[in-house]
Amino acid sequence: VQDGDLKFSLESMKKLKELMDGNRHINPHMVVPTASYSPCQEKHLPEEFRPVCKREDAPMIFKRLILAAEDDLCEICANAACAGCF
Repeated sequence: VQDGDLKFSLESMKKLKELMDGNRHINPHMVVPTASYSPCQEKHLPEEFRPVCKREDAPMIFKRLILAAEDDLCEICANAACAGCF
């Protein structure tokens, strides 16, 4: 998956999605909205995302990546965020 000049493996994107899904189901009354969620504090965040956490535009990057991760069509490269098949 590619966001601008950043590229992430499909495996890392799957792990990001797992982190997102796990965060969402902890307690329905204390759920953090997806738009404001930052996985940077997650200890299981794949290492290839760590440099993103140091950037000022990290919230926007994660927002776009999360949108791509929520779309199961990414696996078959139907999502514009996927790279490598076109």
